[in-house]
Amino acid sequence: MATPVFLPPTSYEYVTVQKVHGSTATEASDVLAAEEPLEIRVGYGPENQRQHRTLSVTMRTPGHDFELTAGFLLTEGLIRGRDDLQGVIYCPDVKKEEERENVVRAELNPTSVPDLPRLERHFYTSSSCGVCGKTSIEAVHAASCPVLPTNGPAVAAAVVHQLPERQRAAQALFEQTGGLHAAALFSPAGELLLLREDVGRHNALDKVIGAALLAGQLPLHGAVLLVSGRASFELVQKAAVAGIPVLAAVGAPSSLAVSAAHNFGMTLCGFVRQNRFNIYSHSWRITQEPPAEPPA
Repeated sequence: MATPVFLPPTSYEYVTVQKVHGSTATEASDVLAAEEPLEIRVGYGPENQRQHRTLSVTMRTPGHDFELTAGFLLTEGLIRGRDDLQGVIYCPDVKKEEERENVVRAELNPTSVPDLPRLERHFYTSSSCGVCGKTSIEAVHAASCPVLPTNGPAVAAAVVHQLPERQRAAQALFEQTGGLHAAALFSPAGELLLLREDVGRHNALDKVIGAALLAGQLPLHGAVLLVSGRASFELVQKAAVAGIPVLAAVGAPSSLAVSAAHNFGMTLCGFVRQNRFNIYSHSWRITQEPPAEPPA
């Protein structure tokens, strides 16, 4: 069963616009996807010697912030799994009203030893760009990216063709705003398992991975991932850290994304739309067999 999508009121806002048709302008209401900064702080060290510092500021759509934080920590190599994370909370001691529920603190377990050089980095990630490729490559190697399985899953080409329509049908916030990216997990038979939306492609995927992490579902060796935009290196890297063997994108992949997918053992598909797609790496996972019926 797909996880229900909850849209907090802060995920969107209504504005008054002028709609122009030819030479006629009329006043109307429009719905916009919200975009606000999220500051991620991290706490670590023994119980009597805790240290706290700001780790990242990312532009995101409010909602599922704890999942976004957990996914970010995992995919950037700051934690290795659920056991490293004690919890995530909204910081209660913010100084300004606009910071309320826009500042989160992730507490690492006292026994976890964080990578201090990584903690000393202060990320700034925009909703459209993400962290720089060179640093992400280093993070993948340092995080001991899981080896992807070599015996499946097998995904029918007919299933891949169906994924964009199934994803779009589940995008509740996109239907209201038209301005959101999505990342969705499917079973090999095409059943929607989990979907998250955000103004940022990387944030949407971090929310999905964070939700799976917090639910104890990693690695995602039996999942197929669909992203609504292009496939960048960062998205391939994040998917690999989560153990996802098949990544499909509605848009084009970059050259670095294809190279990384080859190296990680990941099947990468691009231009998944209008009943066609290209396979850029490890095509053996995509079959021409009729798809299995998804569970009722």
